[in-house]
Amino acid sequence: MQYDPALLAAITGTFLLAGTVKGVIGLGLPTVTLGLMTLLLDLPSAMALLVVPSLATNIWQASVGGNARAILARIWPFLATATLTIWIGAQALSRVDLSYLSALLGLLLVAYAASGLAGFRLSLSPRRARWSGPLFGTVNGILTGMTGSFMVPGVLYLQALGLTRDMLVQAMGMLFLLSTAALALALGQNGLVSAELGMVSALGLVPALLGMVLGQKIRSRLSEDRFRRVFYLGIFVLGLYIAARAIEL
Repeated sequence: MQYDPALLAAITGTFLLAGTVKGVIGLGLPTVTLGLMTLLLDLPSAMALLVVPSLATNIWQASVGGNARAILARIWPFLATATLTIWIGAQALSRVDLSYLSALLGLLLVAYAASGLAGFRLSLSPRRARWSGPLFGTVNGILTGMTGSFMVPGVLYLQALGLTRDMLVQAMGMLFLLSTAALALALGQNGLVSAELGMVSALGLVPALLGMVLGQKIRSRLSEDRFRRVFYLGIFVLGLYIAARAIEL
């Protein structure tokens, strides 16, 4: 695949924007990256490009907070199944028409954004959270392998546990980190990661980190609730467009 200057500029701008969103609200880098990159590249290439920036940014998010032991004790079955089942979903990348998977990605983005705009929150008792964790993890892992999206239903499950804000942010970092690592392995096993894609992904780390710094500065001056609504609305429209475009193809 040839990366002309215009495409490289678009990739750089995408990572800068995605990093900015993550800097403001603590998530959104893979969501924004995938959503925009699938407008320019095929789905597996877009998934491969997010690997290095997502790994690097989520190592920090997963390790900061001081609650790692308590979080793992509580949600390890969810994290384990969400990670181990990614390779199952990834088999579809070489066996299913990519337009169908792109449409599925669009629908997942719409569902995630709609739940955010509506203020929808699951609520699970500790007993229900224990037995449902592996179920949520399995569904999340398979969908991640098929589309590269980590959000549905994994983030909804984590939000349903009633974690403190710091614990929730760290738990999401753990989910995103493990999912990204497993996704990278699955893509590699299916021959969907090239040296060229890996190099461009590594270069994407710089604008992603710059965006995170910019986002943290914006957060101190802007209502986070307002920014979240703009984010969800943008993802909703983008998801609709991706799904409609994929169906037309």
